[in-house]
Amino acid sequence: MESVKVSGFVVLFVGVAVLLFTFYSAYQFLLEAGVTASAGDLMVVFGETLGPLIDTCMKAIYLGIMGWIGSILTRRGVQTISMGEEERQKKKTLQSRGTKEPNQNQALERAKQLGATAEKPS
Repeated sequence: MESVKVSGFVVLFVGVAVLLFTFYSAYQFLLEAGVTASAGDLMVVFGETLGPLIDTCMKAIYLGIMGWIGSILTRRGVQTISMGEEERQKKKTLQSRGTKEPNQNQALERAKQLGATAEKPS
């Protein structure tokens, strides 16, 4: 049990570290000076602004994915820590018996009944 909680805390802290790094990176990104285009030929303006625009989009996608991964890790860590001992024991006994959760058993039996009635010729 302790090893499960320890691994839950490790996952939680890794997730929080990834989130903190993401927010720090976003803050550093916002502090950078933006590029302003000067008026002139339309093709020249597009050429000068397209590169920084693509760079900005790539950074935003990177930050979004990093935040997503950090939040998933944090959520999984919290779930692992907060999972009760009774639930762990219940899952272990069900897995050792090779049975499904009670609701899953009921759903499987209902699906078998529906499948059996659908197969009968009318």
